[in-house]
Amino acid sequence: MTQTHSIAILIADDDAEDRMLLKEALEENHLKNEVHFVENGEELMDFLHNRGKYTDKRKYPLPGLILLDLNMPKKDGREALKEIKQDADLKHLPVVVLTTSKAEEDILKTYDLGVSSFITKPVTFASLVEMTKTLTDYWFDLVQLPNSPK
Repeated sequence: MTQTHSIAILIADDDAEDRMLLKEALEENHLKNEVHFVENGEELMDFLHNRGKYTDKRKYPLPGLILLDLNMPKKDGREALKEIKQDADLKHLPVVVLTTSKAEEDILKTYDLGVSSFITKPVTFASLVEMTKTLTDYWFDLVQLPNSPK
């Protein structure tokens, strides 16, 4: 593993059970990355811009990877994705949609908005563990990510 120690992951998902399962799946893979969770698109944007309760840049660093649920309250994943990709300071961040949706319309729309990958959430925990392993291997060991601002 080359970069894993320094790259934070930000997961935006309003479902508490999904957040817990994702956390456990990442732990099962012995991932050393810092993982942060937000519950909706507004919190996601506050985190990325270090606003509100996320003002401490050391505690809430710019993530190297965002896992984004589409269907969230306040500001959904589609709106947040559009905002991220239109922001000169954020558009380089890889965003992976991780959702229950299999709708062709969602797949096309999110790729049009600039999503890096679209993944349908696995239904079993074992599948989730395998998916998170593949995902983190790809993003942290295989791909060259842009340097995050310090």
